[in-house]
Amino acid sequence: MAQRLVLRQLLSLTTRTLPPQGPLAPRAPLGPHGRAFGTSAGCRSTFNVQDGSDFQDRVVNNPKPVVVDFHAQWCGPCKILGPRLEKMVAKQEGKVLMAKVDIDDHTDLAIEYEVSAVPTVLAMKNGDVVDKFVGIKDEDQLEAFLKKLIGA
Repeated sequence: MAQRLVLRQLLSLTTRTLPPQGPLAPRAPLGPHGRAFGTSAGCRSTFNVQDGSDFQDRVVNNPKPVVVDFHAQWCGPCKILGPRLEKMVAKQEGKVLMAKVDIDDHTDLAIEYEVSAVPTVLAMKNGDVVDKFVGIKDEDQLEAFLKKLIGA
């Protein structure tokens, strides 16, 4: 009985969250590497790191300051901090970018940057880590963190 209830809840959740399918369904445009990309301000300033070379290109070699959010799907505090941080980065109107790194997919990066707990957020400028925090912060603290990074 309990299994049926869980299955029913899962199926109802799945049908509500799946995007429309079929030939007439709207599709996101594909970038040069076959990846979908968006055009809203939030999508332009926030991106998911694909691999080590992507991290090198888009974070380490980026002329703009980059906030790196090391997170995990199973992490409750990450689910609170992530959207809050994305919103604050989007408010900076392109002065700072945000890279999201899932530690389960990119263990090598987590080890390289000495991430021992999630969420861990690094502030990087010219390829160097200039600031860092672990755990959840409120919007005022995040705003101060970002302003310090961009020098405002």
